[in-house]
Amino acid sequence: MNSGNPFSRRRFIAHSAYAVAVGLAAPGLLTGEARAATSASRSATPAFRAPVFTAEAQADALRALGRDALRVPGSLPFPDLPVGTDTMPGVEHIVVLMLENHSFDNFFGMLGRGDGLTLNSQGVPTATNPYPNGQIQHAFRMPTTCQLSGTPSQEWLASHAAYNNGKNDGFVSAPISITDSTMVGGVAMGYWTGDDLPFTYSLASTFPIGDRWFCSMLGQTDPNRRYLIAGTSAGMTDDGGLSEALIPVPAAAGTVFNLLDNHGISWENYVASYPTGATPELFLANDAIPEALHHTSLDDFFTAAANGTLPSFSILDPDYDTQSQENPQNIVVGEALLAQVVQALGNSPLWKQTILLVMYDEHGGYFDHVPPPPAIPPDGIPPIVQPGEETYEGFARYGFRVPSVVVSPYAKPDYVSHVVYDQTSVLAFVERKWNLPALTYRDANANDLTDFLDLGALAGGQPTFPKLPKLAAPGDTAARLACSTTGPGTIPPPGSIS
Repeated sequence: MNSGNPFSRRRFIAHSAYAVAVGLAAPGLLTGEARAATSASRSATPAFRAPVFTAEAQADALRALGRDALRVPGSLPFPDLPVGTDTMPGVEHIVVLMLENHSFDNFFGMLGRGDGLTLNSQGVPTATNPYPNGQIQHAFRMPTTCQLSGTPSQEWLASHAAYNNGKNDGFVSAPISITDSTMVGGVAMGYWTGDDLPFTYSLASTFPIGDRWFCSMLGQTDPNRRYLIAGTSAGMTDDGGLSEALIPVPAAAGTVFNLLDNHGISWENYVASYPTGATPELFLANDAIPEALHHTSLDDFFTAAANGTLPSFSILDPDYDTQSQENPQNIVVGEALLAQVVQALGNSPLWKQTILLVMYDEHGGYFDHVPPPPAIPPDGIPPIVQPGEETYEGFARYGFRVPSVVVSPYAKPDYVSHVVYDQTSVLAFVERKWNLPALTYRDANANDLTDFLDLGALAGGQPTFPKLPKLAAPGDTAARLACSTTGPGTIPPPGSIS
């Protein structure tokens, strides 16, 4: 999502709120009729459309995943086991926190672990991107923990311009949209360090990270979050415009919440602002009624963690105006939330049975040096783009890398996973855990998250982290919070352009 852009996630989902209100106003929908209504919406769902693969494209995408065979939607991770079989009984609670709008290099480029920014002999990043006039923007440390409003952009057009057929040299010069010639500008080459994000760096230096976790497509928040919950964006490419018309269209194979309901697996959405901040509302036809029955306040998450009453699957939706780290927010506010979530689980009686998955929905327009590899298209639905824009490769390529951390008592210490992941890897992990059928080609073939875990330790019940290690305090000090009032400083800073 991009605050300065006319495409607003809150406005976008608010268009769907009326239907939610209608559902809540009908008392019968809160009883047995809720299941009937959900079933009826599925019966009206259009048939699943398989993508058209060329043999070469399929082989390239499978090779990126380290696979040599294609799984199909509806297949089980363990075909010889009954559907619903718990294959990882040591992991009883999965918690998902998806924050917003930062690339791997933007947040983790200076971490010193994984494939980050290349440094010269003085320890200064060497990454650059050109302006249209030929000037060169060098990577620079952001002057404060605050961000500019409305730039950089991660729209479909801007993301593809930044990618530039694998050159990754269009971040600075990318236009925001086909109808707006405004350029993204030098802010795209900014980055932060551990001095700015002390808790995040402490967490990512202790627990395993992935340096090949890509967002699911070259686009914005809403389509990438759709991949998280359904394995497809169902044609959506942006947070608004023509994409708004897709909100009422159901996911043909349903969502993860439908899977969980169908197999009696408990779940909850802990949400700061319902319904406009609720990720399940992105597939209204599938999830409006289930979400009405399975949402509660974000504060309730901390109570449930303390009381040991978390469900099997939890998705956290923070305050997307202040806590998600999207521009123009002060990133230390979101870091403080991350620290609160981690500490709540570390202090919970459920610590030894819980896994926390932390990732970002997309790159936010910020630079990353690794070109996204080819991807398995989820289905046969083409991209719905804004007037005058191209469809490029459709959904046959991942988006840019995003930060990811897996926090678990059975996580591999001091580990970097180089396996290719995207948002549908969360689906693949849920499906592996309970042996559930895949929803689309994308999640069927996604790598699950077991490379982050010491499976031998898990099988033997011997945690690698028996308790949460001591971590640095979050960066929400008075000094860092000051820029929320005084502004983000001069971006790009003097001397960073040649």
